[in-house]
Amino acid sequence: MPTPTTAPASEPLAAPRLGDRSLFPDLACAAYLNHAASSPASLRVKQGVEAVLRASAREGAGAVATALATRDRLRHAAARLVGARPEDLALTANTSAGVIDVALCFPWKKGDRVLVFEGEFPANVTPWQQAARLFELEVAFCPLRPFEAGDGPGLERLEQELQRGVRLVAVSAVQFRSGLRMPLQAISRACARHGAELFVDGVQACGAVPIDVAAMGIDYLACGSHKWLMGMEGAGFLYVRPERVGALRPHTAGWLSVEDPVSFLIQGAGRLRYDRPVRKSASLFEVGTACATAHAALEAALGPILELGVERIYAHANAYLDRLEPQLVERGFRSLRAAEPERRSAILSVEVPAGIDVIALRGRLSAQGVATATPDGALRFAPHWPNALGEIDAVLAAIDAALAG
Repeated sequence: MPTPTTAPASEPLAAPRLGDRSLFPDLACAAYLNHAASSPASLRVKQGVEAVLRASAREGAGAVATALATRDRLRHAAARLVGARPEDLALTANTSAGVIDVALCFPWKKGDRVLVFEGEFPANVTPWQQAARLFELEVAFCPLRPFEAGDGPGLERLEQELQRGVRLVAVSAVQFRSGLRMPLQAISRACARHGAELFVDGVQACGAVPIDVAAMGIDYLACGSHKWLMGMEGAGFLYVRPERVGALRPHTAGWLSVEDPVSFLIQGAGRLRYDRPVRKSASLFEVGTACATAHAALEAALGPILELGVERIYAHANAYLDRLEPQLVERGFRSLRAAEPERRSAILSVEVPAGIDVIALRGRLSAQGVATATPDGALRFAPHWPNALGEIDAVLAAIDAALAG
């Protein structure tokens, strides 16, 4: 019988630095500006995933203990990121899982109104529409255009909807197309005045835009791992304000959602029961076996973000965009970025000059090593902490060549 061998420990990696992509040596493109879609895997992420695979290959089921320890650390790291307590977070598969969990488990009453926003990413609309069909609710759409004009007009329009009666408002912290940063604290206060609860899709904010769920008065927040958190697909988290947990109806509960769910597997006979109560915490949404590699990747990716600090990352990304934006405007692009700094995210989206095919333009930029995206016809630039300010000249040169066709 072969003797088990111990896998060599991973070599220590350099500390992350703003504007330094040395943790991304495999990244092929010259300027990766598509973090709002999906971030590339860093060496830290690769190490984390490889460690899980080595443990699984070496120990099989015995690697579960390591995975559980990773989940506990990850829950603490994610809580620190958004200003929450670890016990108020559930680890999920992605943003949509968190939206669906709340949409299905919220204590609805027939006829309740759910307010969503025109122009939102469908992940924060479709689940509410499905819940409306199931629970006989009304889904109302609030226009984004007043918010694009300013927080004042936007909040005034929101107030009009709230006065009509709203049970829950669902909004993205940052709008995926324009990069507009929504005034979450003011929205939560307006909701509280009218007895509504606030659900936030945080996937375009967490990791690059400061979020504090307690200070902002957020009731629920869902986020996935593969965008600004820089992990892999297959992991995310859901925050539930502790005062809201007791009213939830656990329609999506699974075998791990209950109290003491695994003792029958490890403590001998007579422990198998089907009457264990569902936990009264956000962890009720941790319903079954999770993806250990995705959890390890997210834990590894959160390390640099927490080391650098989201405030510094936010400032760095906006310093990058502050230099890029006027050069694009000079070339005939129309910026969708908010004029007020406090309404900005880490996204700069522009509408292309007349007569330019935005999809073809993106393709030409990609061929020159500049990764961008085209959400709903806008050209979107989304830098993160590894992007160096010094790469902007090369990005502009690529844009000039792409415009020339």
